[in-house]
Amino acid sequence: MPPPPLSILVVDDMQYSRTVLRNTLERIGYDDVRLAGSAQEAQDALAQRRADVVIVDWVMPEMNGLELASAIRLHDEEADRYTSIILFTSKDEDTAMLKAFHQGVDDFLTKPIHDIHLAARIYAAGRIAMLQNRLIETSSALETANRLLEHQSTADPITGLGNQRALNQRLEALVLETQARAGGFCLALVSLDQEDDDQQSDLSAEVLVGFAKRLRLAVRPTDLVARIAEEEFALLMHVHSPQDFNRDLFKRVLASITQDGIQTSEGPIAIKVSIGAHFHHSEQRLMTIRDLMKQVRINLEKARHQSSTHVVVT
Repeated sequence: MPPPPLSILVVDDMQYSRTVLRNTLERIGYDDVRLAGSAQEAQDALAQRRADVVIVDWVMPEMNGLELASAIRLHDEEADRYTSIILFTSKDEDTAMLKAFHQGVDDFLTKPIHDIHLAARIYAAGRIAMLQNRLIETSSALETANRLLEHQSTADPITGLGNQRALNQRLEALVLETQARAGGFCLALVSLDQEDDDQQSDLSAEVLVGFAKRLRLAVRPTDLVARIAEEEFALLMHVHSPQDFNRDLFKRVLASITQDGIQTSEGPIAIKVSIGAHFHHSEQRLMTIRDLMKQVRINLEKARHQSSTHVVVT
């Protein structure tokens, strides 16, 4: 039964030793065997194409086998993969073995190397590399899936903005930061109404996407913009000091997002927008998130019933 396919790199500054090892490995059944005459050649070869197993001589000029093993481990860590390393040497002391394992070597062979011993060690090293790389790939896939799930759980599927959960997470963080480091934050609710109810059902998605883009551009990149209900959005802004907060900001935001209506496939759609906001800073009595939302919603309802600016900020 042929051995499993492996990519093997043999590193030895002695050409005769390299050739003997390659011939032995090919006789055992491994046909993907590369040779390197120095640690630098080995690193160049691994940069071009990775190897499953590296067999390296301990004693070499410039960079020895243990130093190369450390370099391979560092590269593996950066590349998220695993390379099995077998060190071959004439040293057979226990202290030498312990030092080799501490440097990241998986196994070692003592010269002269016998075919059966080499075959067994290569098989074991290949299996270690396969299992470790499979574990790394599985962990990477799980991490990617978790990131996707986390994004999906905090993103609005229509506009791509954050959702209620994203708002709650950021709001909790800002409340804690305000308590610990002073400063403040402003929470605003933005209500969107289409003035032409006949077009509302057919074009609602287009209007929402267009409005979301406009709202995103109207505030700072660091501000959170979220869609938390059918036609209700939230803005969350961090403020370093109370003196930095300008309540007229929302009048400018309102003018920016309502100008010329929202462009759709049927032409521009006129919209009506109301904004209720509340600014909280560290010198004020601590409010719970529920109380903050309640105050902002009260301000939003007041703004809706105004006949002029449709903005209320406390």
